[in-house]
Amino acid sequence: MKRLPSIDIVRGIVMIIMALDHVRDLMHIDSITQGPTDLATTTPLLFFTRWITHLCAPTFVFLAGTSVYLSLKNKNNLQETRQHLLKRGLFLLLLEFTVFNFGLFFDIGFHTLLFEVIATIGFGFIVLSFLLKVRSQILGSIGLVIIFCHNLLALIPFSENSVLKTILSPLFGPVVFPFSGRVFIMGYPPIPWLGIMLIGFAAGKFFELAEEQRKKIFAKVGLSALALFVVLRFINVYGDPALWAVQKNAIFTFLSFMNVNKYPPSLLFGLITLGIMLLLLAFADQLNNGIKKATSVYGKAPLFYFIVHFYVVHILTLIMLFMQGFNWSQFEFATGTFGRPKDLVSGVALWAIYLIWIFVVTLLYKPCQWFGNYKAHNKYWWLRYI
Repeated sequence: MKRLPSIDIVRGIVMIIMALDHVRDLMHIDSITQGPTDLATTTPLLFFTRWITHLCAPTFVFLAGTSVYLSLKNKNNLQETRQHLLKRGLFLLLLEFTVFNFGLFFDIGFHTLLFEVIATIGFGFIVLSFLLKVRSQILGSIGLVIIFCHNLLALIPFSENSVLKTILSPLFGPVVFPFSGRVFIMGYPPIPWLGIMLIGFAAGKFFELAEEQRKKIFAKVGLSALALFVVLRFINVYGDPALWAVQKNAIFTFLSFMNVNKYPPSLLFGLITLGIMLLLLAFADQLNNGIKKATSVYGKAPLFYFIVHFYVVHILTLIMLFMQGFNWSQFEFATGTFGRPKDLVSGVALWAIYLIWIFVVTLLYKPCQWFGNYKAHNKYWWLRYI
């Protein structure tokens, strides 16, 4: 399948941004004890350091759906595409609970099992594999219904011991299941994210249009999504479980307005993140050639980058702890704190987070470039899964 530069550029941009969030999550001095979007404790810079990374997961999931559409059109073989989606979906689920979970926590006992973005894409691939015969317009409509309506589930008055609530909760919202001294965390409830993948699949049709026509559509829809976000957020009735409120000053009131819910991705979260993503897709080809070239390197090796960067960041976290005077016996891997002692102060300031982020992204440039070229020039079956 011929690669579309705008997809690689946009995916590369959000992958670079993504590393900032993970460096902050593992290494920032307050990341263990405070939430970066908690208006009672955050600063504007810390808030937007976290907020800007909201763009990443919706873009990954949306473009994963788009890639399925383009692959199906290119191969024109529904059965082969279905089999590949099933296998890749199962592979991503396995990868999530082994390679990724270990890279995140470095816990050989796997005391915390986290259902994150890789698993939700895998789940989406499996579901989508059974829907390939359905017209893309219908799948897109289903996706929009999910995105616009899944917040209504919270308004249904289920009884506390409702079987239906027990079944639906992990599909639509984050839940925690303790078992045998371990814990399973549904961080990315699959149904809301499936909605984003379905509209991404339906949007694949636009990539068959002439470039200028496609840009106009993406720009128009992107701006419309952002306008709808502003209107719905201002009305402050529906679209996000957390309503905004006037704060101690205008800056924090604006932070409250922008503080939308990712777990699960609310309607307002989807509108603003996907709106920005569509504008990036519309204007990606107009970026400086150097920026396009650099971001495409990461965009052509998304899964490779995703996995490797977590291991790099975690190794740097352990080095940080040693440099701060901690010894191996003080590291806590089974508590979900990435090795950092829970009751002792560790981590670095926000300015250092930005320096480490730049270092990590720069360090991975050549490996991603090598892997992207290797994948482009080799047809080994296993490369289709990475």
